[in-house]
Amino acid sequence: MTRENIKTPDGGTLELYTTGAELASAGSGVVVVQASMVTAADYTRFAQKLSASLGRPVHTFNRRGRGESAPQPEDYTLDVDIRDLDTVMKHTSSTDVFGHSFGGAVALHAARTLPVERLAVYDPAVSVNHSVKADWIAEYERATAAGDDDRALAVLVRGLETGGALSSRMPLSMLTLANKLIAGTSIGKQHRDLMKTGVREIKAIIAADMPAEPFLALPLETLIIVGEKSPAYFGIACGQIHDVLSGSSYTILPGAGHDGVNRAPDKLITELSDFFAG
Repeated sequence: MTRENIKTPDGGTLELYTTGAELASAGSGVVVVQASMVTAADYTRFAQKLSASLGRPVHTFNRRGRGESAPQPEDYTLDVDIRDLDTVMKHTSSTDVFGHSFGGAVALHAARTLPVERLAVYDPAVSVNHSVKADWIAEYERATAAGDDDRALAVLVRGLETGGALSSRMPLSMLTLANKLIAGTSIGKQHRDLMKTGVREIKAIIAADMPAEPFLALPLETLIIVGEKSPAYFGIACGQIHDVLSGSSYTILPGAGHDGVNRAPDKLITELSDFFAG
């Protein structure tokens, strides 16, 4: 794996990792756009397996607010990540894109205007006809205003529903206590570091809500994957996009939850490598 910092047109920095750089002569790489509350390092296993299966490079990068990438601006919108994806695609000469969760929302919106040839998404957190709701944000903001980050994080985790059925049903008091107990661990620190950026991203998704019809501008070759055990709201938006995009493929990954990408099961890797191989 190689690592480099690349510059964006607005003077920012993006930390870029390339797995399988020695395979560049085999063709265009695949750019991975990450979810919220995670970093590029969380996709190492996925990138290694996909690159090995596909025989081409896989590029992961830290979106703003992560690693050595530039901070997320206070006036953040989805356009920031769309422009950054454009920068990474140009730098790596890549035309294939894979997006996970929030990264899937970025990829879906970006592919309407960027030169993406093949697009695949897994549980994209895109809002179509108000499919994404976040009534919990007011409670989150009350907790942060009171300086109670443990409770704020609990509200966020339960609101996103991506931590599995147990955390989504757990009483807020128990989730808050659990956050206190893991505060000193690497995952606990990461969640606190990314909490503010994660809520900004949810707000940006809701602000970018639109009907399904504009997604007709997506590439003809678009693969939509939803985890069988993922929260239902991912499937609602994906179904609407698939209905208007006649050339798209829609599949449900058996036994997988929202973290299916990070677990990188062989079935997912095979599905993606077959798709990106054309």
